[in-house]
Amino acid sequence: MLCLDATYRLAGSGGATRTVTARDFYLGTYATALKPGEIVTEIEIPMPQVGHGYAYEKLKRKIGDYATAAAGVMLTLSRGKIASCAIALSNLSDRALLAEDAATLVIGSALEKPALDAAVKAARAIMSPASDTRGSAEYRTYVGGVMVERALKKAFARAKT
Repeated sequence: MLCLDATYRLAGSGGATRTVTARDFYLGTYATALKPGEIVTEIEIPMPQVGHGYAYEKLKRKIGDYATAAAGVMLTLSRGKIASCAIALSNLSDRALLAEDAATLVIGSALEKPALDAAVKAARAIMSPASDTRGSAEYRTYVGGVMVERALKKAFARAKT
């Protein structure tokens, strides 16, 4: 939802409604911007632009397991170069992250290796996963970068077709 620039419409028990962006909705592990008595009543996702590509890559041990690391990408191409990009990370911090610096590093590129490597490095720089039964923090940060790279490549390929 972070990559898609989604917004959530929330309704309270008194009938009051408010809108919260996805980037402001997720506050931490099992914590959201919902106030007591509120529920999500609507999710709005803008229509993707022409030339868009998307991907979601995750590493997990088995079906139904929580991901060790995951990355989602939404990008658009213009004349073979990335015109816009959003990279979201999950299970790599106490909340979902939007890797804005990493996304900025690929804009204007045709996803050449230097831009791709720089984006992966920037994404890893904001990761702060906990060590757990799925792996150490170092391992999860490493595979988080791998998921970012795979998602960027897949989204780029999808945008070209």
